[in-house]
Amino acid sequence: MAWKNQQQFIDALEKAGELIRIKTYVDPKLEIAEITDRISKSGNGGKALLFENTGYDFPVLMNAYGSEKRMCLALGVDHLDDVAHEIENLFKLLASPKEGILDKLKLLPKLGQFASWMPKVKNGKGECQEVVIENPDITKIPVITCWPKDGGPFVTLPVIHTKDPNTNARNVGMYRMQVFGPTLTGMHWHKHKVSAKHFAEYKKLNKRMPVAVALGGDPVYAYAATAPLPENVDEYMLAGFLRKKKVELVKCISQPDVEVPADADFIIEGYVDPNDELIWEGPFGDHTGYYSLPDWYPKFHITAITHKKNAVYPATIVGIPPQEDAWLGKATERIFLAPIKMTMVPEILDMDMPIEGVFHNLVITKIQKDYAGQGQKVMNAMWGAGQMMFNKILVMADEGVSIQDYEALAKYVFKNLNPATDIFFSTGPMDVLDHSCSKMGFGGKMCIDGTAKHEEEVDDSFYSGVMNHQPEVIEKALNAFNEIKNVNTSLLPKEIPCLIISVEKNRKEHIKELHEQVCSLQELEGVKMILYVEHSVDANDLPTALWRFCNNLDPKRDYHLFKQTRSNKYHACMGFDGTRKTKEFDDFHRDWPNIIVAKDETIIAVDEKWLALGIGSFIPSPSLKFKDQMYGDEAVVADGSS
Repeated sequence: MAWKNQQQFIDALEKAGELIRIKTYVDPKLEIAEITDRISKSGNGGKALLFENTGYDFPVLMNAYGSEKRMCLALGVDHLDDVAHEIENLFKLLASPKEGILDKLKLLPKLGQFASWMPKVKNGKGECQEVVIENPDITKIPVITCWPKDGGPFVTLPVIHTKDPNTNARNVGMYRMQVFGPTLTGMHWHKHKVSAKHFAEYKKLNKRMPVAVALGGDPVYAYAATAPLPENVDEYMLAGFLRKKKVELVKCISQPDVEVPADADFIIEGYVDPNDELIWEGPFGDHTGYYSLPDWYPKFHITAITHKKNAVYPATIVGIPPQEDAWLGKATERIFLAPIKMTMVPEILDMDMPIEGVFHNLVITKIQKDYAGQGQKVMNAMWGAGQMMFNKILVMADEGVSIQDYEALAKYVFKNLNPATDIFFSTGPMDVLDHSCSKMGFGGKMCIDGTAKHEEEVDDSFYSGVMNHQPEVIEKALNAFNEIKNVNTSLLPKEIPCLIISVEKNRKEHIKELHEQVCSLQELEGVKMILYVEHSVDANDLPTALWRFCNNLDPKRDYHLFKQTRSNKYHACMGFDGTRKTKEFDDFHRDWPNIIVAKDETIIAVDEKWLALGIGSFIPSPSLKFKDQMYGDEAVVADGSS
């Protein structure tokens, strides 16, 4: 369904019991983010929060997409899979043979629907232009500062509009914007993004690039801006499809070449000048749970700000998962399963992106396997499919297991896994936020093929070893190593031959040498994989350990395969170094970011006003759990060393 505007969506959230209004004053600098972090981690995403007393003229809406229920409300569906089924049926109809005139006539209603999804530019002004700020000043809007080491306040849910100067094709994306002054922000678009390509074309023409930023309106706009669409597909066509009503656009006031949603709450108009010097932007607490490192980005000059009467400023925070963005990612996982399956990889049955993998780091795929090597075929196809090129760890299973049941999945994958032959490594483009790569935006990937193997894929000389491991025996054996601080053996009784070990690394080649020593122990025979994490990480806190591991690993650089031959059979155990990398021990020459935690003063301030907020029982700060996992008190560790 189409929401008339953001206010109608807010009313629907409140009616559904999914919104809390906070009338007590809360500072947009750090406090709003701290409260939202606590609520979003309180179970099932907590509630949406409307901060009505911010010290500004406008309320702030947070965590609006932060649960499956609210994500479905935003998209106007009962279940996220409903959208995928509709897309799949549409693909099947368009692709089916059309032999007679009646078959072709059946298409006409669908073709009419296509037309009804296309955005329409209407004459005159829109609701978003009810108030025109004569002297634009973005500091009059309650742009939040999320984390203590952030470079400043950031616009976190901007729907950014650009056009190709040659084709006039529109792109709608979402790139954070650091506020530097009343009429100046950064424009954080990465080189892979379409808006960055548009800017490159304006550079060739030596022309200023008009840009417009929308905030609020129908909540589907923010989702469409994050969706991994092909370059030639208008995001507002997707929005029209999702809302079952075309998006109405109006021309900007100071940048009339750009059109924006008529029902938006705020419009920020301006330009990016190719002759400008870049601006040093960041750091910023990002969705990885770490600070993204500062870098040079284009300047965005604000020429006009308009807004509707009674506008509400929408924002989000990103940080240590789970956060609101996990549900935006879940929507993409479900919605885009059908297009991937129907157009590129027909054998895909299902896909899952666990929260601990923060989108690109970990993707699980279920395929219908019919022949040897099919897992590798799908692996290569997926790494060549749009934003899936950023995927770091791909786990492959088949129709023998549900990939949403993680325990059953792990048991199935390890049963089918030969660590020496069924883990494949590659290199390629990576998310620029991935701090583990030796070179920014380029690093290692791996695919763990846990599908049932055909005869051609089996190495008969592999011996999987014993499966009746005794955790207490293994823990006792590993106690002999002073550098091992914690061991998670909880997976072994579940027939998952994998260990997680917390290690205090203190020399070069340490993890490699330790892995050889550990795997040589008779007690560990049959263990197929060991994940090594930082000594400050509790290996028995599985979600946290996996989140830290996935972030800190470059699979191709950081793997160590142990093989031991006995009586013409070999046992193999793969080790992965998921610890922090430094110049001293790892010859790592990039800065290494810190994890994101709130500062003590903010935690205390929120603690003291909690009862006055009227948001339920006291929830302690999630940051308290991670205080002892930081590397000192800085946002980054200079030059990759402490």
